[in-house]
Amino acid sequence: MLLALESWAVKKVAYKRILLKLSGEALMGDRGYGIDPAACRKVALSVQSLVQLGVQVSIVIGGGNIFRGVQASSTQMLRTPADQVGMLATLMNGICLQQALQSLHCASHVMSAIACDAIVESYSWKNALAYLEQGRVLIFVGGTGNPYFTTDSAAALRALEMGAEVLFKATKVDGIYDKDPLQFPDALKLDRVTYSEVLAKQLRVMDATAIALCRENRIPIRVFNMFSDDSLKAAVYNETVGTLVVGE
Repeated sequence: MLLALESWAVKKVAYKRILLKLSGEALMGDRGYGIDPAACRKVALSVQSLVQLGVQVSIVIGGGNIFRGVQASSTQMLRTPADQVGMLATLMNGICLQQALQSLHCASHVMSAIACDAIVESYSWKNALAYLEQGRVLIFVGGTGNPYFTTDSAAALRALEMGAEVLFKATKVDGIYDKDPLQFPDALKLDRVTYSEVLAKQLRVMDATAIALCRENRIPIRVFNMFSDDSLKAAVYNETVGTLVVGE
């Protein structure tokens, strides 16, 4: 273990400012629903390890562990109110993650795209940048504040606004495959793929709006398994982990 820590210490991080996209399921742990405090703490420890390396971290978190607007709108709810409930779910996740970080004495701040001033601060581009410069971890909730936009789109948008050098999409799989590895045993994992290939082949990594935003602004995306040992730290060092999505 000591040798592993020493090997990280002599390396230089590849990115100084990152945007981490977390699904709500990342806070669910082994439960089928809701928020697992142990999972929150595990995510918080991974994030804290980046802060200790001097990396400025902002996070966009989803709400799928509590409520999925798209699924609800396919049944009895209209899409707009369904998405609004999903946005509220991200607030709960963001607050829980912030508390996990606070328990580790890791300074953090929650900002919401939808007004909920009695609980969290409303999003302000100027204030968000100031918090990052102060070394605080930023947790963005409420998506973009609009229905019909996913938290993937929110992640791409906030990455642009924060001047992130890379967008990390943390998942429970170890990268992008040419087809669904759960259905096809011969599915091939891709170490590197272009934005255009993701869109043309409909590789389900992020929604098309998010991919298009990153392509237009040349922000690389790395997709990896958040819960594989040291994967987040390896991604910050730009090591071969998961799949890298870049330009031509």
